[in-house]
Amino acid sequence: MFSKSFRVKSNTVIKGSDRRKLKADIATAFPSLSVEDLSELVPNKEELNVVKIYAHKGDAVTLYVLHKTPVLFELEKCLYPTVYTLWRYPHVLPTFTTWPPVLQKLAGGADLMLPGVVVPLSGIPEVKKGDCCAVKVVSNRAPMAVGTATMSSAEMRSLGMKGRGVSVLHTYMDSLWAFGDKSGPPSIPDVDTEGVEATYEEEEEEDDDEATEGGEEEPCPNRVPDAPCPGIQELSLADREEGEHGKEEGEDPEDLRSPQEQMDALLLQCFLQALKSKVKKSELPLLTSSFLRIHMFSCCPSGKQLDIKKSSYKKLSKFLQCMQQQHSLVRVKELSKGVESIVEVDWKNPELRSFRTPKDPGIEEASVEVGRAEGEKPYHPPEITTLYSVSSRLEPLFQDAKKSYVIINPILCDCLLEKSEYQEVEALKWDDLFSRTLYKMQHCHQLVFPGQPPIVKKGHIEPIDISVASRGSNKKVTMIKNLEVYGLDPMAVSVALQHRVQASSALNPVPGSKDRVLVQIQGNQVQQVCKLLLDKYQIPCKYIQGLDNKVQKPGRKK
Repeated sequence: MFSKSFRVKSNTVIKGSDRRKLKADIATAFPSLSVEDLSELVPNKEELNVVKIYAHKGDAVTLYVLHKTPVLFELEKCLYPTVYTLWRYPHVLPTFTTWPPVLQKLAGGADLMLPGVVVPLSGIPEVKKGDCCAVKVVSNRAPMAVGTATMSSAEMRSLGMKGRGVSVLHTYMDSLWAFGDKSGPPSIPDVDTEGVEATYEEEEEEDDDEATEGGEEEPCPNRVPDAPCPGIQELSLADREEGEHGKEEGEDPEDLRSPQEQMDALLLQCFLQALKSKVKKSELPLLTSSFLRIHMFSCCPSGKQLDIKKSSYKKLSKFLQCMQQQHSLVRVKELSKGVESIVEVDWKNPELRSFRTPKDPGIEEASVEVGRAEGEKPYHPPEITTLYSVSSRLEPLFQDAKKSYVIINPILCDCLLEKSEYQEVEALKWDDLFSRTLYKMQHCHQLVFPGQPPIVKKGHIEPIDISVASRGSNKKVTMIKNLEVYGLDPMAVSVALQHRVQASSALNPVPGSKDRVLVQIQGNQVQQVCKLLLDKYQIPCKYIQGLDNKVQKPGRKK
């Protein structure tokens, strides 16, 4: 269920009444837990969050998160412990034992098949169909997966330990585990399997193929092809995290700082870099919101994302207040009600003068090329030509004419003259002839993309439409339409804008159109959209509509 990433719908703090109900539900579902265990799992005074998510297949799941680590998840009104909880209380669920190589396939999304179950001397645990159970590996009692039994223990024995045994919901190394602190499993000696060898012999390869359901299996991201897995410690998310988060090779993987401390350091770095290399004295007073959006976001290193809400300050005003009172770097003043501005910067501050801008040559290039996939050809704007097509009615007009004026014949009279002019106009100059002819002709346009044949379409070409709409009380969103007309990929434009302005974006279908998509991004980002279209994609300004929606800078009082 959690082999792929999920989408978070909401994250709220649990209420007191819900906390008591949750504790009662846990006591009913897992009677082996003592009162002390329940108090540790659901403490009375510590913050417990309820996170509602949608799994990649659309299942609605509720997570209960304690200290930023999921301890329980609820699916279809049934509670299941996570591996983090099972490592603390391994006795909570009946547990099946399997080989370490089988665990790789479980992490990829497969179910546990009975041929892959190791039967200890004490026999398999007693379960009923639908009971919650766990899966561990030989020689370690720490459970590595959670699921439900597909049949009772008696049925398993009667079938000769063949078929599907456990429908796996959650495993060590999946996205639910990655939602927590990503700690590894403890090593708990397993007395029941002391005499069982934990190596994967060559003659057991056929059993390993039967041990998981191949049809639903998804490849484990860290599996080395054709290599056996000697232990659980080899299952690591290091490769996957490098792919997902774009970590640089020089970054220290053993950074012991918390995510909040790392965000605080990134916030201070971008603040100092923006003051030293971006802000000019002539720009003061500068709106704090503009300082963040235009200067600080542009100083964020490539591969990272600046998010004040994930820092210890939570708000920009609180951060700037700290920079003013504790570091004396800036002076912030409320020039109008509810609107703060930076009115003074201490350029001689020792902390600012000693700051050295970190080397990150890929900042500008990465922000420009962010929408380009690997191996994708660079975008070249089309050559747009306005054309006039000759209709059948006007065709005789262009058959012969070489004089400085044209004598009106019956065909020209019928094509170009109004009824009131039939008896008055006998000849037309070429300028007048062409102006009348163009007025009568149909408008067309031609698009020529590099390396492709010309595309001719009727009517005027639709401009890229940029508009700003209000959402809620005072929130604004910027919407961009008609990108497909110019051969632009809306998804690539959306990602490029998202990295430029550090705001969320979304793609929505255009009402009344089957093949058009509307790009929507938070805030009034008309200026950044224009820069992207004009500078990167080189769309001519006359084909962009809505440039007058830019945010107007407040004028200075004289």
